[in-house]
Amino acid sequence: MTQPAISAGSATRTPGQPDMWVLVMIEALTFSAYFVVYTFFYRRSPEAFLQSQAHLDLALGVLNTVILLTSSWAIARCVDRARNGDYAAALRNAWLTVAGGLLFTMLKLYEWSVEIGKGFTFTTDAFFSFYYFLTAMHLLHVLVGFIALGVVIHQIRSPARRSQEIIETGATFWHMVDFLWVIIFALIYVMR
Repeated sequence: MTQPAISAGSATRTPGQPDMWVLVMIEALTFSAYFVVYTFFYRRSPEAFLQSQAHLDLALGVLNTVILLTSSWAIARCVDRARNGDYAAALRNAWLTVAGGLLFTMLKLYEWSVEIGKGFTFTTDAFFSFYYFLTAMHLLHVLVGFIALGVVIHQIRSPARRSQEIIETGATFWHMVDFLWVIIFALIYVMR
C-alpha cells in the first residue's frame, strides 16, 4: 500500500506537532543547566571525578550508546516508511525502537546494580551523585519515551487512526532522548 510522494511544499514543514518542539527546547535547556553544573563541579576537582569515573564500565556506556543510536535510526525508518504508506515496515521499525529502549533500560539497571554492588552509591561522592542523577533523569525520559512509542504504534496499527503528524511527534521525543544520552555519555564516561 503506497501513498503518493510528499509534495515539495510539505517538505519544508517542521515534522510533528509544534508543542513537542517546545517541550524539546525546554528539556534541552533544563539538561543544559544540569550539564553546566556538572562541568563546573568537574572543573573544581577533576582528579576526584576522574578517579570515580574510572570505576564505570566504558564498554557498557558505549554499548548503550550504540543501542540508542540504533533505536534512533529505527524510529527514523519508521517515520519514513509511514510517510511512504508502508505501515507494516513502519510498525516493525517502531517495535525495533521499543526493543532498543528496553535493552538500554535493562543494561542501565544492570550497570547501576554493579556500581552499587561495588559500594558506589548516590552518596559516595560528587561524581556518583551526578552519575546517578543524570542517568536516572535520562532513564525517566526513556520511560516516557515508551509512552510516546506506544502512541506511535497505536497510530500505525489502524488505518482509522493513522496520523503522520502524531507519528513524527513521537519520533521527535525519542530522538531527544537519544540526543540527551549522547551528551550524558560524553560527559560521564568520556570527558577527561
